[in-house]
Amino acid sequence: MRTALRLAGLALTGCLLAGCGIGEFTGLYNVPLPGGADLGDHPYRVKVRFKDVLDLVPQAGVKVNDVAVGRVENVALAQDGWTAEVTVLVNGEVKLPANTDAKLRQSSLLGEKFVELAAPKSPQGSLADGALIPLERTNRNPEVEEVFGALSLLLNGGGVAQLQTITKELNKALSGREPELRELLSNVDKLVTTLDGHKGEIARALDGLNRLSATLVGQIGNIKTALDGLEPGLKVLAEQRQQLVGMLQALDRLSGVATDVVNRSKDDIIHDLKALTPTLQKLAEAGQNLPKGLEMLFTFPFPDSATEAVKGDYTNLHAKIDLDLSRILDNLGSSRQGLLGPPSPGTPQPGATPPLLPGLPGLPTPPTPNRPGGGGQQGGLGGLIGSLLGGGR
Repeated sequence: MRTALRLAGLALTGCLLAGCGIGEFTGLYNVPLPGGADLGDHPYRVKVRFKDVLDLVPQAGVKVNDVAVGRVENVALAQDGWTAEVTVLVNGEVKLPANTDAKLRQSSLLGEKFVELAAPKSPQGSLADGALIPLERTNRNPEVEEVFGALSLLLNGGGVAQLQTITKELNKALSGREPELRELLSNVDKLVTTLDGHKGEIARALDGLNRLSATLVGQIGNIKTALDGLEPGLKVLAEQRQQLVGMLQALDRLSGVATDVVNRSKDDIIHDLKALTPTLQKLAEAGQNLPKGLEMLFTFPFPDSATEAVKGDYTNLHAKIDLDLSRILDNLGSSRQGLLGPPSPGTPQPGATPPLLPGLPGLPTPPTPNRPGGGGQQGGLGGLIGSLLGGGR
């Protein structure tokens, strides 16, 4: 009887061992656990990437709001060789958004591990078959061993042993300085309140600084070129430092001399400016007459507008001549100086100009207008012209 039981145990052990494939998590891992989630008729697979899956095993539960909706199908190494890729089966009737988060949690302090799926605050799309939840949306809770290890480090080699020393030193440093400490705390409170009141301006300043930094990063090549180009100029300035200092010192002395000259000649300058006042007033009263008169200065006797009539070395001239004989006689007869003959038939005046044309016989000589007595005649054509162009005294 015992031999039969041993043989049966060995056969069962051999069968189980034969069904366990290394690297494929078959055998005992594929045996469904009692009380598992109902996957329905059409479950869908989702791959989840974790940095560390601890001791998560296949057939572990998958929950949504602490309700089992699936199970872990496979745990394998991802293609990058550093992270774990967990394949889970989820009930087809469970609808989750495409940006679902995944966490590795533990049912109790020493309980089993399971994968929890949770919808984010802003759900988008729908989680479909073959979807991948990346590392950015996965996390895990700390292990009990990690908590105890951190607590042990704090108690044995951390700062707990130094708390008493720190407290004593603080008491020594602050003893007798309570008013100053209260004032310090009051000032800190005012500072924090003021900063809180200007947090909008601070945020805008930080945003502006961020934009400026981004602009500078985009122009880093130009900035480098400008800095490299400044080096020769700075080297020249360094070499000419003595000359620059001397120039500035001379400029300082010049400014002192100029100030002294201005101070001494101030009264004379004011007097000269006052003396110029009438001249400036008359120039202002001249208005447009002065510039119009200056137009004739360089083009005399023609105005500036006459330049448009000049074509090369000649100019066009439009003239109106009045040949009315009566007007000519009225204008020329009133002259007091004879032009073509002596002023009267009497004795010629010394230095008088003789007539240009001798008298011609047969032509009557008209009386000379405005001549006293109305007498005196000169015969010939010369007398006629003399009468027209001459005049009485």
